[in-house]
Amino acid sequence: MTTPRDRTPDRTAPDDRWTLHTRHTSYTVRLSPDGPWAELAAWGPHGVEHGPSALDWSRRTHFITPADAAPAEYIPQGLRAFTGADLVVDHSGGERGLWWQFSGATQDARGLRLAFTDDVAGAHVTLCYAPVPDTDVILRWTEVTCTGTRELCLERLDSAAVNVPVTDGARLTYLTGQWSQEFTRTQLHLRRGTFTMGSTQAVPGHAYAPWIAVQDAALPDDDTTPTYGIALEWPGNWHITAEAEPGGAVRVRAGRVPHEGAVLLAPGDTLTTPRLACAFSAEGLDGLSRVWHRYERHLGGERLSRTRKVLYNSWEATGFDVDAEGQLELAKAAADIGAELFVVDDGWFTGRADDTGGLGDWYPDPAKFPQGFGRFVEDVRALGLGFGLWVEPEAVSPGSRLYAEHPDWVYRVDGRPGRLVRNQFLLDLGRADVQDFVIGTLDRLLGDHPIEYLKWDMNRPPTERGRPAAGLADRLDLDAEHVAGYLRVLDHLRAAHPHVTVEGCAGGGGRIEHATLARTDVVWPSDNTAPLDRLRVQYGFLHAHAPHVMSSWVTDAPGVFDPRPRSLAFRFVLAMCGVLGVGADLRSWDADRRAEAAHWIARYKQVRDVVHHGRARLLGTPDHATCGVQYTEAGGPRVVVAAFSTGRLDGAPLVPGRPARLRLRGTDPAAVYTNEETGTEYSGAHLLHYGLPFTWSTGHDADLVVLTRR
Repeated sequence: MTTPRDRTPDRTAPDDRWTLHTRHTSYTVRLSPDGPWAELAAWGPHGVEHGPSALDWSRRTHFITPADAAPAEYIPQGLRAFTGADLVVDHSGGERGLWWQFSGATQDARGLRLAFTDDVAGAHVTLCYAPVPDTDVILRWTEVTCTGTRELCLERLDSAAVNVPVTDGARLTYLTGQWSQEFTRTQLHLRRGTFTMGSTQAVPGHAYAPWIAVQDAALPDDDTTPTYGIALEWPGNWHITAEAEPGGAVRVRAGRVPHEGAVLLAPGDTLTTPRLACAFSAEGLDGLSRVWHRYERHLGGERLSRTRKVLYNSWEATGFDVDAEGQLELAKAAADIGAELFVVDDGWFTGRADDTGGLGDWYPDPAKFPQGFGRFVEDVRALGLGFGLWVEPEAVSPGSRLYAEHPDWVYRVDGRPGRLVRNQFLLDLGRADVQDFVIGTLDRLLGDHPIEYLKWDMNRPPTERGRPAAGLADRLDLDAEHVAGYLRVLDHLRAAHPHVTVEGCAGGGGRIEHATLARTDVVWPSDNTAPLDRLRVQYGFLHAHAPHVMSSWVTDAPGVFDPRPRSLAFRFVLAMCGVLGVGADLRSWDADRRAEAAHWIARYKQVRDVVHHGRARLLGTPDHATCGVQYTEAGGPRVVVAAFSTGRLDGAPLVPGRPARLRLRGTDPAAVYTNEETGTEYSGAHLLHYGLPFTWSTGHDADLVVLTRR
């Protein structure tokens, strides 16, 4: 029987092929010659779309269908029977799947939209593409509309799929860990089969970041290898799945994971999936990191131009033992060493003597501030410091007044006991009344006091994920509702209090992804501030995220996973690789340590614009005896190099009599670079070939070098 699809005269006509252009890349999609779906034809440097597709393996099929072998951009169960569908829909009394037809395309300056329709199921699906201006990122997402008279049950609702041709399987690079060990760079050679990662903790979680990079494993892991990356913009439950498919390819799909297992879509309603950011670099993982850095600077918008102040946070020094006198003593010491902002962490509000009480009752404790909280804030500001505050708006303590008045505001399953985690419950931020309470609380605090910095923390996942009095018939999408509430509050903060700098935190790096980064100014990668542990955290973090969002403190914390001691200089240079903060108990520091701290803070202020806005390159890894990060000033002459010794504790050189060398990247071979501190001159070719020399010793295990090109 002839179908409308079969009557289409020419499947290679221009109307069947669309190309999107980014700063350096092209992304070409075509309608498949084998069926009603879209597939990737080319993705890479400009011009890659001219020539036969490297992904055209769709006819190499035995015991599977062409749809199962195709490099499909997005395909439903029904068309793809065996190798994994991106959309699974239950409809019409139990029938699962869609058998859609292509129904049109629109392309303009904003992007591309490809529409598919299944009239029998009552579903209209649009694949959406939007190149991000002045970046090499393309955003992809999917819109599903129920066009029939019966609701659709969406059992799987991925955002998109990415296809990468490979010859000997794929080398996957991703970020793993646990609390206090986030963002560990991990690699896997996937020849056949499936790899998946994700979270069902209502946040991205500490175990995996919603980010992955894909390379052909047959090519070297260096800056000459084409590298593809994806990152999911979703602060709730998620997954990323890579499948090594027949025909020499890997297909990566990603999306949100409904806590309830499915989402019901009522007639006339449209569901929009989270956006998937897709990036390409021809310069390996290091080049891909710079694509992500540029994209996150784009997300910062006008707020990117704000100077990120050197802060002091009181948590490490005082814990819950907060009082005006002790905090002012710390504030004076912080001002003396050059800090610009003082943040009071946990313990400032009523009922908060330890972690068993107080959350939800967000009023300053009059016993801790006997002359009034307003007077305390003004005393801090009189020292020349901005003032900041820690909050955990989603949490509530069982003994709080808030919980006594609104026990129904916490997640709980009717008839079942609520479970305490860290001695607290989690508020159901999907409820409008809870959102209004949080907004009202933050408006009051920010309106009553000149607060310019807010650290938003979240320290427990939801366990009993239910809403009291909600019946089974309601079929709530609690994960998506919590995300929407969280983003609504952050959007309100941006609009109503634009002067306030917002830091995102979830027990360290538990909620870091692009939706959060678009609404905050900095994020906290990990609660672990020990020097060599933190070096690994930041090394992994900078693969996926930009230096200007990476908050990092200097503390006295001993190593958790790597206990080898390092100098105060090491701690400062490491923290200066992002947004510098101090969290040590300055009252215990002698005059020499305070003077050294003042020296490093002054140096940081001289170069932070290069660190936050320049082109960052990772030099070596923490597994090397010498590693570092290089920042090249955008449109300027300076190159800043943060270098670290991770080797022998006695500081002995690898080769007696010879310094360690760190080869730089991206310098102009014909230019001359001068070390601002020593006056030593190097040609760009010398720095590329031989590298920058460092003579490490027991007391000299890190350095910050500023080179000026002439």
